[in-house]
Amino acid sequence: MNDKKLSVKTKLLFGSGDFGMQVLTAFIQFCQLAYYTDVCGIQPGLAGTAILVGKLSWDMINDILFGWLEDRTKSKLGRRRPYLIFCAVPLMLTFWLMLSLPTGMSNVKAFFAIIGTALLFDTFSTLVTTAYSAMTAELTVDYNERTSVATYRMMFNIAGYLLGAAASFLLGDIIISTFGVTKQQAYSIMGLFFGFLACLSSLIVGLFVTNKPAVESEPSTIPAFKAILSVFKNKPFNRYMFINLFMSCAFTVVMTVVSYYIFISLNLTGSFDFLITVGVMMVVLSVCIIPCSKVVMKIGKAKTYALGLGIASVALLAGTFITKADSGNTSLTLMAIIAVAAVAGVGFSSQWVCPHSMIPDVVEYDELMTGERREGLYYGVNCMVGKVSGALGSAIVGWILEFGGYDATLPMVSQIMTMKLDYSIRFLFGILPAALLFICIPLLMKYPITKESHAAVLEELRKRKESKVKLV
Repeated sequence: MNDKKLSVKTKLLFGSGDFGMQVLTAFIQFCQLAYYTDVCGIQPGLAGTAILVGKLSWDMINDILFGWLEDRTKSKLGRRRPYLIFCAVPLMLTFWLMLSLPTGMSNVKAFFAIIGTALLFDTFSTLVTTAYSAMTAELTVDYNERTSVATYRMMFNIAGYLLGAAASFLLGDIIISTFGVTKQQAYSIMGLFFGFLACLSSLIVGLFVTNKPAVESEPSTIPAFKAILSVFKNKPFNRYMFINLFMSCAFTVVMTVVSYYIFISLNLTGSFDFLITVGVMMVVLSVCIIPCSKVVMKIGKAKTYALGLGIASVALLAGTFITKADSGNTSLTLMAIIAVAAVAGVGFSSQWVCPHSMIPDVVEYDELMTGERREGLYYGVNCMVGKVSGALGSAIVGWILEFGGYDATLPMVSQIMTMKLDYSIRFLFGILPAALLFICIPLLMKYPITKESHAAVLEELRKRKESKVKLV
């Protein structure tokens, strides 16, 4: 078992792998539903349902299946790198296809077009992200070094997320004004560009992060179905899984509805208003990543995570009560939502640091119980939970927007703002996600893996490996 420190170069190369994927993630969270409703003319309830159905079908299975498959992979490039290299180009092409839907489709055609293109994209996205995430546990076994790796990764993560959020709202108009194309064609070009960034990030890690795994292990010999069931016997992981379920749903709801909240409920109609709000949150979040990692060293990952989610939930609740802008208080409304975004950024910084360093600890706990290392399987299940809960969040937004009377035939800034629609959006922005985040806090406060217990697990694993060597 190798617990030596990683070089800064290795951390930077590995961290860069998250840049491109976060560009795609930002678009999906901020603009996927708006793309279907405002560009393709699909009703929000139908679009949200199609997204959810896609996640509950093949998408729900493939995370676990691909994680199990990658754990059993044998190649000269290792268990993870082949997927990062050979799935990079298909990832780019399928994201481009997902943003190239025609306009004017019937409800039935739109429903199956959303599901079909999303499933193709998710197949290659899962192969890449599962392999990339599982590498975290293989780079080092040191508790604090994993937090350091996660910190480097999150720096690129936030940079990609910021670019994706900004470009999602600005790049389309730039392409239209520069090339004279339609809005639908502009999104198709944007999809190809975003996909290229994700492809490049995947190739960088696959080709240049060639470190020998910190822990050498044979591929899992446990049959697939039995292996999957055994994951749910891991008590720390079960608790973490519920945390991920509620957290991912809450964050997706906020990120999906924030544009509707700013443009409709707050009546801030300029793209700058949206970009400055999201930009402030992400900049504050990025500034807080290193302090957050320092807090982790002091009080542990779970308690830091709980503290951050508590701060974020209070900020979201406060945001629910910001008054609508009119000719006399536009600046005050903008300042209020920026303040809420800044405080939320402080809280959400824990989400960018803690989870990515908690899963590897669960892998060692599982190794102690089963005698096998199954990073891919655990990251696969974790991705499945995150994606399904994220899709559920998008669907909830779609359903409640339609309930509130959102008209997909009108641009977002031209919606007729009724009290019902306003209350629906405010509920989605503040009350619902805050409630979901509050549920996570007691689960985190009683999280069983601490720095001390993890050190004891590693020591026991070291003794087992030494005894095997002596027997040989």
